[in-house]
Amino acid sequence: MKVFRCGDVVPGCERDFLGADRDDILRQVAAHAVLDHGLPTVDPDLVRQVEENIRDV
Repeated sequence: MKVFRCGDVVPGCERDFLGADRDDILRQVAAHAVLDHGLPTVDPDLVRQVEENIRDV
């Protein structure tokens, strides 16, 4: 299992994501970024930041 804490990239966001693997986390975070943070798209820099902060549970 993998975990990502959005607050590690977006200060103040308390949303955590659990997933089976990196791709599962990235799918969840992409939807969250657009729906909850209002981003029009997910750019490569954001993907890099998320990947750097994904941890094993």
